[in-house]
Amino acid sequence: MDSARKTALTAGLFYLATFASSIPAVFLLGPVLSDPNYVTSTGNDTSVVWGCLLDLVNAAACVGTAVALFPVVRRQNESLALGFVTSRMFEAAVIAIGVVSLLAVVTLRQTGTSGTDHSSLTAAARALVDVRDWTFLIGPGMVPAINALLLGYLLFRSRLVPRIIPVMGLIGAPLLLISAITTMFGINDQLSVLSAVATLPIFLWELSLGLYLTFKGFKPAAVLTGPDSRPTPPDHH
Repeated sequence: MDSARKTALTAGLFYLATFASSIPAVFLLGPVLSDPNYVTSTGNDTSVVWGCLLDLVNAAACVGTAVALFPVVRRQNESLALGFVTSRMFEAAVIAIGVVSLLAVVTLRQTGTSGTDHSSLTAAARALVDVRDWTFLIGPGMVPAINALLLGYLLFRSRLVPRIIPVMGLIGAPLLLISAITTMFGINDQLSVLSAVATLPIFLWELSLGLYLTFKGFKPAAVLTGPDSRPTPPDHH
């Protein structure tokens, strides 16, 4: 297996890892996200902690996709490639903030606070859950649109993968941004039909990219294109 194939396989597996970790996390985190009285109930802390752990795996895999692809896509435009790495790192950092806020709720439920009534604990816990909701909107809800614009353009230009794959990302990016921004201003809801429609192209873009890179790799002719493949001019001195 040559280095280009290894790079594609690594990036593809990281993309698939984001799905394998983030989807189960949604269900595992359900109790703390949906129950306003979770902090004062018996709770299911094991489920929440596992969900938080999977979210951290998702964050690490997000960074992994960018780091793995950077050596290849920088051949097309190093500034955009670096921007993609940066946006992925920002997405991972925002996810981590949400994880910490939910773990803080678990700590409140387990230890409580001496002399603090239930209403105060519930208010504090709901504030932490609200922090997580905002991180979910900004991280997985908005930043993937920036990722799709940057990486989608690089892959479309380079033809490293079939162009229909980055086209899905380029189409989905503005839809996702519109959905996220309207949600921020209270016009839309994260669980609305608009949000679902706006999320679908980005979901398909990242899933199809992960599958293609894992099982097919980069298109061979395209790997050799770009500034790094140009021969070094002879030295006449």
